[in-house]
Amino acid sequence: MPAPFVYQAHASRIVFGAGSLAQIGQEVKALGATRALVLCTPEQVHSAQQVIDLLGSRAAGLFPKAQMHVPLETAREARELARRLGADCAVAIGGGSTTGLGKAIALDSGLPIVAIPTTYAGSEVTPIYGLTDGGIKKTGRDARVLPRTVIYDPELTTTLPLRMTVTSAFNAIAHAAEGLYAHDGNPVIDLMAEEGIRACAAALPPLLDEPTALQARSDALYGAWLCGTVLGQVAMGLHHKLCHTLGGSFNLPHAEVHTVILPHALAYNTAHAPQAMAHIARALGAADAARGIFELAQRLGAPTSLAAIGMPEAGLDRAADLAVTTPYPNPRPLERAALRALLQRAFDGAAPAA
Repeated sequence: MPAPFVYQAHASRIVFGAGSLAQIGQEVKALGATRALVLCTPEQVHSAQQVIDLLGSRAAGLFPKAQMHVPLETAREARELARRLGADCAVAIGGGSTTGLGKAIALDSGLPIVAIPTTYAGSEVTPIYGLTDGGIKKTGRDARVLPRTVIYDPELTTTLPLRMTVTSAFNAIAHAAEGLYAHDGNPVIDLMAEEGIRACAAALPPLLDEPTALQARSDALYGAWLCGTVLGQVAMGLHHKLCHTLGGSFNLPHAEVHTVILPHALAYNTAHAPQAMAHIARALGAADAARGIFELAQRLGAPTSLAAIGMPEAGLDRAADLAVTTPYPNPRPLERAALRALLQRAFDGAAPAA
């Protein structure tokens, strides 16, 4: 018999399948929207133009300036454009940065969002938002920012570069891994999390040989949906606290930070969350969760050190100080000295150690 729990489902509409981008017009229409502002990063204008063409008269305009960690200034500029154009919907095509920008608009205006992920970020199925102001990234939860509709089209991910594919999938795995030891977890989340980790991890090796393999891309996107759903349902812990601190304060690439930190965060929590670690290890087909994640990253050529992704060693003390400020709930209390040692191992690219 399971222990008592609470499960609150989120009302998102999921449209999954190769070629499903073609349904964007009818999905926007189903929301009752007639003026959609399309959002993207500067690198994804071509994809955004596809969306605009498919929307036809329902496209109100384009904002192609989404950035990592959603700087407050960028969010304000996008909100102002949405107001000026009279937008009644936002369509975010891209990764977590673009989805995050859509959420920043929704937080202020309540505009419904249609998200079209081209990575495995998972934020499209969470009510979690983040804004970076003055070098400090702040996160929160608000039902208004949860995208109303998500279109998962694996064809849009076939051109995602292999390195980004791997780190984005590790980002997804991290969501599910933390969900397994969240203080407010439940049996439904455990099922989603283990299956999400399994699907993402299994999809990656085939993509080394054939980066455009549609079946593997579909499996990874399916796994990312499950992992993101987990993140949206439960509290974040040490891993996400460290990643938000490092990303927002040192402007490190989001998915790469998740990839480097995850095995070390798992090792930190191993003795305090044995059941969660058993789920993760089983999903990976490994004997140990932390070591299994680290070795999978090595095998796939993913970054395994903070130094390799631009972290200054002089910033490790500040990162440790910030991490113990307003800590997220975590199975093991956040101890400053232990976190500083964790960060040093992550900086050096050393194997995870409890």
